[in-house]
Amino acid sequence: MASPQCCANPPSLNPAGGEGKVVDSFGGTRAYVAGAQDSKAAVVLIADVFGFEAPKLRKIADKVASFGYFVVVPDLLHGDPYVPEDADRTIQVWLKEHTPEKGFEEAKPVVAALKEQGVTSVGAAGYCWGAKVVAELAKANEIQAAVMSHPSFVTVDDIKGDALHTAEMRPAPYR
Repeated sequence: MASPQCCANPPSLNPAGGEGKVVDSFGGTRAYVAGAQDSKAAVVLIADVFGFEAPKLRKIADKVASFGYFVVVPDLLHGDPYVPEDADRTIQVWLKEHTPEKGFEEAKPVVAALKEQGVTSVGAAGYCWGAKVVAELAKANEIQAAVMSHPSFVTVDDIKGDALHTAEMRPAPYR
């Protein structure tokens, strides 16, 4: 985390929000999905420590989907977002249970499932904790485009090399 203020204003989580839907398994994990499943271009949104039920994250997924992308927001935290009010479970304790490296390993089957359904271009965007997951996906050449917003735990070594410079993502056609 960049500073203590990062977790000071958590969102009110709303598992029912959004225009998409929650599926029990996409690439082996529960996920919020939006957009046309037959799209050849997809975006994986990786949540911050507050998880995939954050209403603004789902609104972003819906907005990206409105441009013709199939969007997947996997629950890489398995229904266990960070809760700042839980004094017994500090962010340091929570992070030991939810490492970005573990998130990366769990995101790979999500990307594979997209490719199995015919997606030819996969991009990923990660927020805070999720940015490190996206950096790892890019380094492993799992995705063709990477966006990191307010990245935590991302180092210069994470963004060195060709992985983040050679990929190209084409926009999906408008409908």
